[in-house]
Amino acid sequence: MNGVLVYHLAVSAFLLLVSVQVALNWRLFVAPRPREFAQDGTAPLVSVLIPARNEARRITPCLRSLLVQDYPNYEIVVLDDHSDDATARIVLDHGFDRDADSPHRLLEGRSLPPGWTGKSWACHQLAAAAKGEYLLFTDADTLHEPAALGAFVGHALDTDAALLSAWPRQLTGTWSERAVIPLVYVLLLGALPHYLLRRLQRRPEYARGVSRTTLETLGAANGQFVLFRRDAYQRIGGHAAVRDHLVEDVALGRLVAARTGEGMRLINCDGSRLVHCRMYTSFAEVWEGFTKNLRAAFAESGSSFWLFGVLQTGGLLLPFVFACLPGLSGRWWWIPVLQVGWLYALRFVLAARFRTSRLGALLHPVGQGLSLLIGLNSWRLSAQKGVTWKGRTYTMTTAASAPGVVEEDGPAL
Repeated sequence: MNGVLVYHLAVSAFLLLVSVQVALNWRLFVAPRPREFAQDGTAPLVSVLIPARNEARRITPCLRSLLVQDYPNYEIVVLDDHSDDATARIVLDHGFDRDADSPHRLLEGRSLPPGWTGKSWACHQLAAAAKGEYLLFTDADTLHEPAALGAFVGHALDTDAALLSAWPRQLTGTWSERAVIPLVYVLLLGALPHYLLRRLQRRPEYARGVSRTTLETLGAANGQFVLFRRDAYQRIGGHAAVRDHLVEDVALGRLVAARTGEGMRLINCDGSRLVHCRMYTSFAEVWEGFTKNLRAAFAESGSSFWLFGVLQTGGLLLPFVFACLPGLSGRWWWIPVLQVGWLYALRFVLAARFRTSRLGALLHPVGQGLSLLIGLNSWRLSAQKGVTWKGRTYTMTTAASAPGVVEEDGPAL
């Protein structure tokens, strides 16, 4: 058996594994339904917490969507993280004030201490000011349907979730957004074994026999919508426990997953019909945002970063090269053609499920290639001068550790 055939068979096995994992995760990744709560004050108080740094362009739709929620018992707290634009004024114009007793209030962020990332520090301050039994951390660029809060609180109660993370519909405009951002869903259902974590949650005695390090690899969350039960948030140490992580949402999900044997439940769900988000609006933002995240997502494991890159290159990108250059495969030319069809089928199914761009699915090889280039840039900058985000530079404390040294570059642009 020649090497080319061995490679094609290995890729086919990889695609089969990804497809089986998507199928197993599919039914567990439910979309919560709207839930009505009584107006008698029995619904748990929810603190909606929004860190905001120079969000004047985006925060108005977010605030408007949150102020009209059907849920009867909630407060909204916004933290202005040293913005040098009109963020604070816009928040105050929407009826917020600085009174600690107000149900909708604006906080002024304190100076960033050493060893913290900006978002974790902002969220830490928000949690300290929150009064709710549930803490919802959400971003200033999210939009929430009126039924969203009730649906997700209801689902958290039904599933006894310590942490419930909803994955919004990702709105995209430019070609780079459409090509890269929907790849998140391929990784979400194709790379994370939600079904395995759910089985361990049902039988925590089995989870107690699994190392915490292994359990952590089963966890993830999306910082665009993270709903914590307050006692669980405090139990894992809150954002202080992930103070130096650039991808604090994933790190928080891993901390909860690591405590599965103690009865804590991490629930990820489909929020695409109730929450919407446009993460980035240009190629430059896509490049900078994912550069910040990709290396940091693997924390101390540089080898995992490279292994993941090799699998993506070999299994999700090179089949297109072989299909376009049939001479490379000889008489086995038809195998990569089938693999390309397989990949496109997978992408279009996921696009339909999460209501993402069909053009993005069609641009799969472009998006996959671009994401690999961003990954290489993320590794390069993380190992050298550091990555930048919202006017701050984050460097690596050691050659292969989580980002920890924080330098201020002045106001965000």
